[in-house]
Amino acid sequence: MGIEKTLEYIHSVKWLGSKPGLERTRELLTSLGNPEKSLKFVHIAGTNGKGSTAACIAAVLQQAGYTTGLYTSPFILQFNERMQVNGEQISDDELIRLTEEIRPFADAMQDSPTEFELITALAMKHFLYKNCDIVVLEVGMGGELDSTNVIDTPEVAVITTIGYDHVKELGPTIADIAGAKAGIIKGGDVVIYGGSREVENVFEHACEKHGAKLHRAEFSRIKKQDISLEGAKFELEPYGELALPLAGVYQPKNATLAITAIELLREKGYAINDFDIINGIAHVHWPGRFEVLGKTPVFILDGAHNPEGVEATANSLRDHFGERKIVFVVAVMADKDVDSMIRHIVPLAESFFAVRPEYPRAMDVKTLAALLANYNVPVVACDTIVKGVDEAIGSAGESGIVCALGSLYFSADIRAAYKQRMDS
Repeated sequence: MGIEKTLEYIHSVKWLGSKPGLERTRELLTSLGNPEKSLKFVHIAGTNGKGSTAACIAAVLQQAGYTTGLYTSPFILQFNERMQVNGEQISDDELIRLTEEIRPFADAMQDSPTEFELITALAMKHFLYKNCDIVVLEVGMGGELDSTNVIDTPEVAVITTIGYDHVKELGPTIADIAGAKAGIIKGGDVVIYGGSREVENVFEHACEKHGAKLHRAEFSRIKKQDISLEGAKFELEPYGELALPLAGVYQPKNATLAITAIELLREKGYAINDFDIINGIAHVHWPGRFEVLGKTPVFILDGAHNPEGVEATANSLRDHFGERKIVFVVAVMADKDVDSMIRHIVPLAESFFAVRPEYPRAMDVKTLAALLANYNVPVVACDTIVKGVDEAIGSAGESGIVCALGSLYFSADIRAAYKQRMDS
């Protein structure tokens, strides 16, 4: 198989859907010799901030000299991003070889694995072949029944912020959602971002049940921070000033959560010094999260796709630009609560340009435009993302601000459309 046929197989309709349970993943991994049993993990669940936190942890571990795997989803530019070792994506040749190795076992399963389960198995084999010392493993959805949860007790379990997302699958209440995320707790050390008393109670009870030790990220350690479009500088005890090349105002807290996990690894005997932490954080790369693509006009690409995420983006926009009006390019998945998301940015909106990613779950552009029209802000429905980006930039003018948000699935197309516009 070439890379096109390989990706066609991975994305085949036969794997589509989301089916609860770990049985299929376990069966497939058993057929492959249980590669996950030979690996060590930092396991990360949560609603928002998983990717940024994972990237911070991986960057520090790599800086400390560990061969570090990183498993994330979804991808921003190309599929290969989903599994990286020391910042290097899996090559096309490696992906082809691994898929050919796994294919006979997946095809033979009576209860076919889902696409995410298949990819998780691919990643485990890849990380083993690469002799990873440790893997930073991001949950796909939820925790308890997510296919990544086939691993044994991780070195550290990390739970980021909890909010309302995937309520159909995880439950209608915040406690239900927290309970699903708490499913990754098996024992050992658990570090949480924290939140409401209701959410923290769930984690406390899960840790008590499994004999795990609960740690909270102490954001009081952040003494001063300065956020610009180039990134964040903040003082964190006891390290002094840290430079983080991520521009969201929420990113110092994500980095602090990551550093708390790193400190727990250090207590376990991992050789990570203060310089590794400072220099690792300074070299974090995580695209698509309050990412500044350009400055004439300012063009921000953000993957916020649930109410809490969009609220955090709105806070970042206010921190950078005050109450200046912003042109928004918006796409959402059809199962999202648009009102709960969009109400956070309406006070900042000059206009909306509705687009649709080439993704099966994406909301139809006319439906989205009709929903956006309820907010008494000008709305334009665009047939293509290229047109949406082009018209949004034209509307903003060189001194304006454009922010594309609502989904991670249109990031690559937004980036390409922006480049096309700037090159023309």
